[in-house]
This record gives sequence, C-alpha cells and structure tokens, in this order.
Amino acid sequence: MDVIAAQGLTRHFRYFENQPGLRGSLRSLFARRHKLRRAVDGVSFTVAEGEIVGFLGPNGAGKTTTLKMLSGVMVPTAGRAQVLGHVPWARKKDFRMRIGVVMGQRSQLWPDLPARETFSLNRAIYEIDRRVYARTLDELVALFGIGDLLSVQVRRLSLGERMKMEITAALLHDPAVLFLDEPTIGLDLLSQRAIRELIKTLNERRRTTVMLTSHHLSDIEKLCERIILINGGVLAYDGPLARVNEALGAGKIVTLAFSEPVPRAALAPYQGPLDAGGLGTDLLGARFHVDRAQVRDFSRRVLAELPVADLTIEEIPLEEGIARLYERGRD
Repeated sequence: MDVIAAQGLTRHFRYFENQPGLRGSLRSLFARRHKLRRAVDGVSFTVAEGEIVGFLGPNGAGKTTTLKMLSGVMVPTAGRAQVLGHVPWARKKDFRMRIGVVMGQRSQLWPDLPARETFSLNRAIYEIDRRVYARTLDELVALFGIGDLLSVQVRRLSLGERMKMEITAALLHDPAVLFLDEPTIGLDLLSQRAIRELIKTLNERRRTTVMLTSHHLSDIEKLCERIILINGGVLAYDGPLARVNEALGAGKIVTLAFSEPVPRAALAPYQGPLDAGGLGTDLLGARFHVDRAQVRDFSRRVLAELPVADLTIEEIPLEEGIARLYERGRD
C-alpha cells in the first residue's frame, strides 16, 4: 500500500530582481522586474508502506521544498499529493499526529530552553501516555548518550548535539512516516552510525516509512534500496540504488599500473583515461572508463600493446554514478 503519493507536484517562487546602484534602485521602485524560480516542477512518485527511500539531488535541486510540501509546511503551486490518505497542507490533526519531520536547517526546539522542556511540550501536544513517553525518552537518551545534556539550553549545544535532540523530539510520538532532511549533518561517525541503526530498527519493528535526504552517501547505501533523484526541480531517476550505473549505460573502471614509464601520447589510441599517474609526459599508470561490453577486448588490447604490470577491473563508484545523474539532469 502506498502511503506517500505525489502527482505533478509543483512549487514556483516569484520574486523581484533588484538592479544594482542608486539609479537601479530608483528604477525598481516604479518598474520592478519579476522572475520565476521553478523549485519543484511536476514531480511524481509513490512510496509504499515500510520503504526507506533516499531522496537525493544537488544543492538547490528542490529536495527540501518537496519534503515541506509532503509534510504540509508548504502549499504547492500545482499538483496533488497524499500522505497516509491525507492532503498534507490541509494539516488535519490525524495527519500531524502520525508524521515526524527533522529538517537539518530548521529547528523545532526552543533555543532558550533545555531540550527536556520541548520534549515535555511535545508529549502534551501529541497526547502521549506518560509511561510510554518516559520509556521512549529513556531509550532515545541512552541511544544517543545525551542524558547530561537534557538540562542545557539548546542554543548552547553544538550542531551535532542539537541534531540528536531534534531526532529525539521527532520520534517521541512514534510516527508512521518520517521525513528526514540531512539528519546526520554535523554528527561524528559514531552518532551517524547510531542514527542509521535507529532508522533501520524503526523500519524493521514498526514498518516506519522513511524519506531521507543526505549528502553522506554512506547513509543512503546502508539504509536505502531505492533512491529518487531530482535535479533542477525535475525527476532525474527513480529506481533501485544498485542500478544507478546501469540506468546510465555505465561501464567499468579499468586501472592499469605500468612496469615502466609510458609516454602520455601512447594512450591516445585508447578510450580517454579518467586520470593518469606520473610526472610530465611519462605515465606510471592510468584509469579508463570502459563500456561493459568492451571490457574484455580492451583488457586484451592493453595487455598486448602496453607494459602492464597490474590490471584491475571494478564497478564505477556510487558517488560517480550519482554525480553523472546530476549532470544528466541539468542537460
């Protein structure tokens, strides 16, 4: 069953262009230039119950805007969406009681109060039984090791400490759908691992549906089997993480180490190397991007024609495949 469905979801922002200088400022008073920014432009996808989906894209691609619309914070310019059977921006109580949101750049905590006070307020807002609240809070506090920070003003916490508090606040009411926008930003490696394990446990035990944005690809690799990638506000890819390179018709990376220096010009007849190691015009090694169907013939040729001491063949790294999807999305 689909718990998240977006159809033609669109959000445009209209703004004024300020002209430089005093003359430009005066001109803008009487003849303002309007511009339109298409933050999200006709995005459609569905997410099934219990899925953990990586929602990826470069900075400014429209990820956060999309999550804000799905969580009801922002009203779209056009298109439709349903989350748990509700129109998000209608902000009905049942909808709000069943979702959790963590925005890495936006805090839900009161900066001048200790996080404990916000947690207590959330207990009342979400009508959580006191015993359930105490048990859940104890589990999260132990997981993140934040017991000695509960009475510290939020504004005095580090970014990593604050993110732990943000995630704790979002999980107290056991949401059915969780929107996480950069949840591991500013966290050390141990804390990142703890958050990943927590998300995985929630998903396995309670079938919590998660949409996750992160620039830490380790988060995506360890949690998500499927990714949705947007770029420039439009959908660039929606499918299994394992098939990112296949979707691009990608090949393999062939790395060569030479037993003696090879002139750079000697590599000209081959497919262009991704990079080469050596000084000046003499190379000690090179890496090639080779189509899958041509790997065998390419390997035979370089072994016969070049002084190859070592040859390795490997898959294109996930980071490179996603970067190429970004590039394709801009075309």
